[in-house]
Amino acid sequence: MTRTDKIDMFPGLSADEVAQRVAAGKVNALPDRSGRTVGEIVRANVFTRINAILGLLFVIVAVTGSFKNGLFALILVANSGIGIFQEIRAKKTLDALAIVGQTRPIVRRDGVAADLAPDQVVLDDIIEIGSGDQVVVDGEVVTAAALEVDESLLTGEADPIHKQPGDQILSGSFVVAGSGAYRATKVGADAYAAQLAAEASKFTLVSSELRAGIDKILKVITWLLIPAGVLTIVNQLFISDNGLKRALLGMVAALVPMVPEGLVLMTTIAFAVGVVRLGARKCLVNELPAIEGLARVNVVCADKTGTLTENGMRLGEVRAVDGSGADFADVLAALAAHDPRPNASVAAIGEAYPDAPDWSTTAIAPFTSAKKWSGMSFADAGGCRGNWLLGAPDVLLDPDTDIARTATQIGETGLRVLLLGATDVPVDTDVPAGPAGVVPGTLIPRALVVLEQRVRPDARETLEYFADQNVSVKVISGDNARSVGAVAASLGLGSVDTSVDARTLPDDQDALADVVEDGVTFGRVRPDQKRAMVKALQSRGDTVAMTGDGVNDVLALKDADIGVAMGSGSSASRSVAQIVLLDNKFATLPYVVGEGRRVIGNIERVSNLFLTKTVYAVLLAIFIGVGGVVGWMFDVDSISYPFQPIHMTISNWFTIGVPAFVLSLAPNNERARTGFVRRVLSQAVPNGIIIGLCTFVTFLIVNPGGMGPQLGAEDSVDLTPDQTQAATATLLTLIAVAWYVLAVVARPYNWWKIVLLAVSAGAYVLIFLVPWSQDMFLLDVSDPQKLAVGAVSAAVGICCVEVVQRVLAARAAPGPQVPTTHSDALL
Repeated sequence: MTRTDKIDMFPGLSADEVAQRVAAGKVNALPDRSGRTVGEIVRANVFTRINAILGLLFVIVAVTGSFKNGLFALILVANSGIGIFQEIRAKKTLDALAIVGQTRPIVRRDGVAADLAPDQVVLDDIIEIGSGDQVVVDGEVVTAAALEVDESLLTGEADPIHKQPGDQILSGSFVVAGSGAYRATKVGADAYAAQLAAEASKFTLVSSELRAGIDKILKVITWLLIPAGVLTIVNQLFISDNGLKRALLGMVAALVPMVPEGLVLMTTIAFAVGVVRLGARKCLVNELPAIEGLARVNVVCADKTGTLTENGMRLGEVRAVDGSGADFADVLAALAAHDPRPNASVAAIGEAYPDAPDWSTTAIAPFTSAKKWSGMSFADAGGCRGNWLLGAPDVLLDPDTDIARTATQIGETGLRVLLLGATDVPVDTDVPAGPAGVVPGTLIPRALVVLEQRVRPDARETLEYFADQNVSVKVISGDNARSVGAVAASLGLGSVDTSVDARTLPDDQDALADVVEDGVTFGRVRPDQKRAMVKALQSRGDTVAMTGDGVNDVLALKDADIGVAMGSGSSASRSVAQIVLLDNKFATLPYVVGEGRRVIGNIERVSNLFLTKTVYAVLLAIFIGVGGVVGWMFDVDSISYPFQPIHMTISNWFTIGVPAFVLSLAPNNERARTGFVRRVLSQAVPNGIIIGLCTFVTFLIVNPGGMGPQLGAEDSVDLTPDQTQAATATLLTLIAVAWYVLAVVARPYNWWKIVLLAVSAGAYVLIFLVPWSQDMFLLDVSDPQKLAVGAVSAAVGICCVEVVQRVLAARAAPGPQVPTTHSDALL
């Protein structure tokens, strides 16, 4: 039965029938591909725990009437506004890319087959499927030609299931062989795997050490805030000699810097900007943490076809091997013309022989990666045209025959070789279970079909990049092992002689891991072996990325730490991958790695700044609180918090706020490492302690007599001149040491980092010296003696920070050097 006959029998719905179903809501409504809606993004960025805390503190400041001390509330607006803008920008990018990269089923309507978006499918639509297609809705098979479906993503069943008309077919499964059509019986939320219809990768969400680490840090900070906050409140409201309003301002000034208000924001921005940058390179990120995950990868398993070589091939020659000198053009043309879903090899044959004879098929055996051959039986009115097979010579032939040796010699030049053979029985005749290559009847070799493959021009540069970054590349292919080795060797990767034939791989996982760790190129790899090889590498502690484009790559893509699919690949491979290269360029992968490294490295730097601030704020609050309690117990002068909220606001502007934003978006190609929380805390805690101690000591020296209220102004918010001078000197110490922490975090230096540090320092010089800013920010630099104390304390603190940094650097294991050439090229 021809395809036209099938369409005539099942022409699909009419336009009126489709309209009726749409009106009734019987449409395959899908969840938003790119995650949260605009409303959800706005709510998530506005109604946060941090905004609630800062909002409450602003209300307290507003009660005192000192609105200039409430400038920190601008952080709420900035956090929410920037976060909303960046997330919506990233969402729009993902929406646009998702439309390009989504599975588009072929639907028959009014006797015409056309591809539609998945959310345009309605109940009772007739949907065509072939090898590599993902099933988008539940249905009932109406036509089948050797149709085999893999349901392992749904049921865990490893073996493909043969489907015949009348059988049920489930959304989320995919076709591994054959072709057919099915009628949609359940759509949208009613489908068996509706949550997979748009994104099958939700079965295995990528873990994010970065996000998990930040969550862990925020939990620790929450526990620190409780005792420090309680102590501050008790000291300011009940123990200090300040009036109520000034006590409230002191309390707010102590609590505001404890909140790491920008840490989550900077993480969101870094991920969102990464999505936009990769979107500009036609890279669809199905799961945001995949950007981070790929930066941690140390092994990339790549397919040869479509990765190192271009998808398209060209027929080189057809070499008869049966001694007849016959022309097999008609046979090859018929095989290509009657293949409902031709792969790249058959498509190349079809391009070379476009004029197919008018033959009809009596049997079809589709190609599968397991058996390595396909076949058709032809007949016409006059009699049998024969039974023909097209497959891998080294699988179908005895390796000791002259034909097999000839095929191997041709393959060692990097060409793809297929064997055209004939059998004495129909190709769909059942064969006993056995190894790949078992064929029905007796195989008679007739010709070798030689196909030319073009190596991607950017493949060598990409492989060199990964070599420089100490990332191992394993080429895993279903093609002849020596042919794979030849292509890889032409790019400087491995050699023909070291290429491993997967048919010789051991079944034991430990032994397999040894071979895979040592090997570079692998040929004749079955789909189940690809999956086993990924698991073997992971068992040795490797973080594995798998690239692929075919249905035979699906299981390995799903099990890898990061699955990367080509945009032109099968819908099944795109659905399970976390990253889809819509431009089909392997060379895009280094840019994804670079974005991941930028995100991880920059967030680590930014986290150091925010957590340093939290540590010194908590420590300073504890020191002041304990001092106040001790003074109250022994009836001596109490110690009040030295700063007003506006002091802490300006201290953050150019030591954390602006620099953190710049650093979070800056180029960074440092290799990702595990241990994010440990490294951040090992620097932030000692630096925070140093700043807190130096600030407290400065305050004790410049104002040892406490901070009582101005006579007759118990309910005033204004400081006396001595109090303002003491606060200014103390603030000088805090800002100077915090600025040096920024300078340490910004290493290694380049021109823009030096400019950033200079601008930050210059801004504080102006704030402290310009009369208008002195009045605005409650500063007084008229007492040189107090300022000298602050400067000396700052110098001591800076020396301590540098000593800590050098000790930490000496203890850290030396990491691999990153070549500047590739870093510059990436950025």
